[in-house]
Formats: sequence, structure tokens, C-alpha cells
Amino acid sequence: MRKIFILFIFIITLFGGESMSIYDFEVTTIDGKKTTLEAYKGKVLLIVNVASKCGFTYQYEGLETLYKKYKDSGLVVLGFPCNQFSQQEPGNEEEIKSFCSLTYGVEFPMFSKIDVNGEKAHPLYTYLKKEKSGLLGSEAIKWNFTKFLVDKNGQVVDRYAPSTNPQDIEADIVKLLP
Repeated sequence: MRKIFILFIFIITLFGGESMSIYDFEVTTIDGKKTTLEAYKGKVLLIVNVASKCGFTYQYEGLETLYKKYKDSGLVVLGFPCNQFSQQEPGNEEEIKSFCSLTYGVEFPMFSKIDVNGEKAHPLYTYLKKEKSGLLGSEAIKWNFTKFLVDKNGQVVDRYAPSTNPQDIEADIVKLLP
């Protein structure tokens, strides 16, 4: 099904049809509810593939700090757990939710575990990678905690490496807020 969706996106783009918007993607919350990113229209988004047993897991704290500091100004951090990198997100959704809440006080929206690379990559990540490639033009996500910054109009404006700490993105976020 995902292959068909990705092919559909490609065909629409190729033949000049109405282009996809970030708000068109269906996602599943960590509590199992299907929704679209339409719920975040008009907000600045920081979309991050996360993992609970990664060397960068401490970044949950910085992500939560940014979220709390700027959520009333229009920032939303969106966390997408991923187990594709050395099996660093082995838990189920309930375990992930509990870990994030108890260990880092995470209140920003979290979603069901997804793949970000390969044949089973979530269409949202296929789109994000196409919009902002990584180092030397590579589209592949290299590791957990790769971050995508999206403006309030749904445009992907930047991509940050896993090693980029959330506080180092703060100035870029502030520029996009009203």
C-alpha cells in the first residue's frame, strides 16, 4: 500500500498535478488514533525520528524544553519513534510513551513507531527527505534524532543532523514564529 502511495505522489509531481502538502499525510498517534498533519496547519513544526536507547536520547529533554518555551507562540514538536538504527527503539507504543513521560516529561505529540528509510518508509518521511536532502544530497536518514523544521505554511525549511542539539535550532525556530 505504501508503495502505491509513494508512486501516486511521484506521478502527481511528475505530471504537474496539485502537489502534496505536509498536511495531507496520515499518521497514527502513539495512542493508536489515525489523524493527519492538518491538525498542525499554521504551526511551526519540528519533526524528529526518536529512539529511547540511543546515544542521542538525552535530546528528548531539549526538544521538550523548546516545545514548552514556544508552544504558545506556535511551535509543535512531533516525535516519530523508529527502530531502524541498531534496534534502539525496541519497545511498543505504551512502553515508549511511558519512558518518554517518566524519564523526560515529554508532553509534545508522539506517534506510532515507523520506518524512515527503505521500502516501508512512512510516506511522510519519503516526502521530508525529498524536500530537504542531507549531507552531499543524500536523502537517507542516517540515524535517530534527525530533525526537520517546517514553517507555518507547511514548507520544509531545514534539516538537521542527529548530532545537532535542539537548543542549536532555537534561533531558526524563533525566526519562523509570529
